[in-house]
Amino acid sequence: MEHVPLDEVAADTTFRLREPGDVSELAVAIGRLGQLTPVDLRPLPAAGEGKRWQVVTGFRRMEALRLLQRERVLARVHPSLSDDDAWALALAGPLFTEPWSPADLDAVAARIRSRLPWAEPALAAARGRAARPRTASTPADLAHGLAVRAYELNGELAAAYEGWGALPAEGRRLVLEQLRYLVRLFPLLEKEPR
Repeated sequence: MEHVPLDEVAADTTFRLREPGDVSELAVAIGRLGQLTPVDLRPLPAAGEGKRWQVVTGFRRMEALRLLQRERVLARVHPSLSDDDAWALALAGPLFTEPWSPADLDAVAARIRSRLPWAEPALAAARGRAARPRTASTPADLAHGLAVRAYELNGELAAAYEGWGALPAEGRRLVLEQLRYLVRLFPLLEKEPR
């Protein structure tokens, strides 16, 4: 991961699957907590006008950072990401993690079929999840979601550890700041419930 100047990122929307919409709440969260989730960038295929990078995922985060008038974006830079792999990465969110509506999934279905025919079962499963009526999250749902995100975070931290020295100093500082907060929170979570 590295910090990339925003003015080196092209306005290219090849991999944008839906309009960013209102990003004001996201901007407030980034303003208070910092950018916790990196965007994915790859070299711009037809670089020009001083732009070097193409956004693969993270269009809403990019808009929020621009709204905040930030100069840099925390990014996973993929130096040699093929078109097929970039599409797989771009479509992973709506297929596997993000809660998209049936209409949103229908809007990207043709792109999924043409770019990632192997992902058809994942598209069907995502449609099934989106079609279910949303109910208030139960405590069990919350606990499961937190456990899954903690597991994913552990994997990313293990990957970051391998190249910790290569990460930008500011990125290391932000990661450590968030981890210190978790360390302070852990003893409170470990106590018996009230």
